[in-house]
Amino acid sequence: MTLTTLSARGRSLDLTRPKIMGILNVTPDSFSDGGKYVGVDAALRHAEDMVKHGAAIIDVGGESTRPGADPVTTAQELERVVPVVAAIAQNLDVMVSVDTSSPEVMTAATEAGAHIWNDIRALSRPGAIATAARLEVAVCLMHMQGDPKTMQVKPTYDDVVLEVKDFLQERARACEAAGIPAERIILDPGFGFGKSVADNYQLLNHLSEFSLEQRYFLLSALSRKSMIGAATGQPVAAERVTGSVAAAFFSFEHGAHLVRVHDVKETYEALQVYEALCQYQ
Repeated sequence: MTLTTLSARGRSLDLTRPKIMGILNVTPDSFSDGGKYVGVDAALRHAEDMVKHGAAIIDVGGESTRPGADPVTTAQELERVVPVVAAIAQNLDVMVSVDTSSPEVMTAATEAGAHIWNDIRALSRPGAIATAARLEVAVCLMHMQGDPKTMQVKPTYDDVVLEVKDFLQERARACEAAGIPAERIILDPGFGFGKSVADNYQLLNHLSEFSLEQRYFLLSALSRKSMIGAATGQPVAAERVTGSVAAAFFSFEHGAHLVRVHDVKETYEALQVYEALCQYQ
């Protein structure tokens, strides 16, 4: 089966060519842009700017998942996320994703207009898969070893590529068994989530294997992460734009249907070059 269209809750997105998911953190403590887009007005302005410059999906997150981050309460997450989702849904012609592990948050966000559940915990919390099936949202399943508070404390694998692939395949099959169709499932290897620099680059080198014979869509989320800083020597996350765009271009070439990024304009220009290469093959 060759996947072409991601559809959820009355919205469709053609993924025969890669698309960009723009990151909108409405948190005070995210690793790169914490505090910049807190509040509905600031968040909506940034979403408008990302859509203007090529984002096909806006991914709203109300809980920082940087290494060492503390969890937030459901009430805090709801307060941060739901008004922003509602504002985007009412004002912009774009798919809306919510970066959460909470069934309660996703339920409220869907009522406000969200289409995609992007979960770093791969719908592992009680009731999450059943909630996703009931809501008829698309789901993005990510691999993480440990939890954000401790995940970068000596992560270890015998075979990182095989272990991450097996985990994602198991979670995707669990979703299908619960009634979520394959064409609404996106896989994310989880770069930077319980992985060493070497682990991350091994996963990137094998990225094309994660589409699992095109049975599921594939997302690559590398933007401004420490693996980029390790390669470039750039310690400041916001200054890792060039390295992040290079990683996004590699992801386009190796099967990613979606890339999740902070720097939409720069990544979209790289995508235009990639599309020109495809056109003139």
